Amino acid sequence: MEKFGISEMLKQLGLEKVNNGASTGAEWFETKGELLDSYSPTDGQLIGSVKQAGMDDYETIMAKAQEAFKYWRMVPAPKRGEIVRQMGEELRKYKEPLGKLVSYEMGKVYQEGLGEVQEMIDIADFAVGQSRQLYGFTMHSERFKHRMYEQYHPLGVVGVITSFNFPVAVWAWNTMIALIAGDVVIWKPSSKTPICAVAVHKIMKDVLKRNDVPEGVINLVVASSKYIGDDFLKDKRVPMISVTGSVAVGKRVAKMVGERLGKTILELGGNNCIIVTQNGDQEMALRASLFGAVATAGQRCTTTRRLIIHESVYDAFRDKLISVYKQLKIGHSLAEDTVVGPLVDKSAVEAFKFAQEQVVKEGGKVLYGGEIKEGEGFESGTYVVPCIAEAKNSFHIVQEETFAPIVYLMKYKTIEEAIEMHNDVPQGLSSAIFSRDILETERFLSHEGSDCGIANVNIATNGAEIGGAFGGEKDTGGGRESGSDAWKAYMRRQTNTINYSTELPLAQGIKFDV
Repeated sequence: MEKFGISEMLKQLGLEKVNNGASTGAEWFETKGELLDSYSPTDGQLIGSVKQAGMDDYETIMAKAQEAFKYWRMVPAPKRGEIVRQMGEELRKYKEPLGKLVSYEMGKVYQEGLGEVQEMIDIADFAVGQSRQLYGFTMHSERFKHRMYEQYHPLGVVGVITSFNFPVAVWAWNTMIALIAGDVVIWKPSSKTPICAVAVHKIMKDVLKRNDVPEGVINLVVASSKYIGDDFLKDKRVPMISVTGSVAVGKRVAKMVGERLGKTILELGGNNCIIVTQNGDQEMALRASLFGAVATAGQRCTTTRRLIIHESVYDAFRDKLISVYKQLKIGHSLAEDTVVGPLVDKSAVEAFKFAQEQVVKEGGKVLYGGEIKEGEGFESGTYVVPCIAEAKNSFHIVQEETFAPIVYLMKYKTIEEAIEMHNDVPQGLSSAIFSRDILETERFLSHEGSDCGIANVNIATNGAEIGGAFGGEKDTGGGRESGSDAWKAYMRRQTNTINYSTELPLAQGIKFDV
């Protein structure tokens, strides 16, 4: 651990061997649940433990959150934005240690860990500007001396449930926007990356105290479903819940929250594809396919899972892709020359192995990779060689999302066929095409093109910017977070009509004289 400065990093972030699992922002309090141990997938070492929060802790936090909302919603939005600006500045101070922790606890390489913290900083900057643009609309009334307009009000307590693969950025995507909207937040992080969540709240503590922000504006509950699960989803005091996770988890959340008519933002599975045309820059497509398929060891919701390649360039592209895969440096997530780190745990490794077995069973072929790395430096059992396989889009395993570095190659003849194959999966998150033919690219972006929430031209499926709304369609869940006008999801919309006459005309010209 000392080789990479792990102990110093933990000290910088104020982390202990055993940490409490409940915070109301400016204050932490003693939790009494079972210890949740966090082991690094990089070397199998224990990073630290968290005493899980229970329902008593949750009720205490909820009470403080509800009380804090009464205060926070009345703080002028630009003032709320100033607090968020300071949060971004604090994250700048801790970018390196927090990025290192993200890398070490989750397994992504250090540069990606730093990039994730940069996303937090970027969304804070975005939110500061947005705090002065929570705009509504005005409309002309059909009635004499009447004015109509629409405005947006804070929603209330927003629940944020995050996944292990982006253990801090997704919290920031939701929280920074929710805060400037006037909401308060309760965060339930993944049980696979609890130390990252504790670290974020420790970083935020000083900002809140300096500005006399009351307890309950940002809150943390670290707990498995054994302690806090369905209760959170069914709680009518939480008008909206944002969830990042699997399709199965999303359907369960949507059902429970929907039954009480709550709102959801669901960022679920992806089965993302790049169409490589004969008219595209093959080297660019190759680099994008490589980054798309192996970044974060294939554990991004926007990871490239399928490559649909024109038959005239298929053989050459396949051979070049295999060649660059052979050059990938697999190793410790904090080593400078590592390109591919470990999978998050051994269950992910099993899913990786199962996908290969299934693709062969269905008639496909593994072209390269797929092995489990063993020996010195790979004792944790979580390292794999990224896999390239030939398959048909109709294969059952291809229709599923395997959260690991396996990419399926398939041929096409016409752009119509390629788009049809591209869309013929249950998920609809991210997509891309590599072409210099404007007829192809515009078709891909048209009504009859990609059915995904994100559609790119000449860039990879992953690496979305925070300025755009992020999310997908179909089994990906729907709803948007991060940039653009995603802020509207965190507010309630209200239409207002003002009569400034001394008469009472009715709409649609109705007469109601008494």
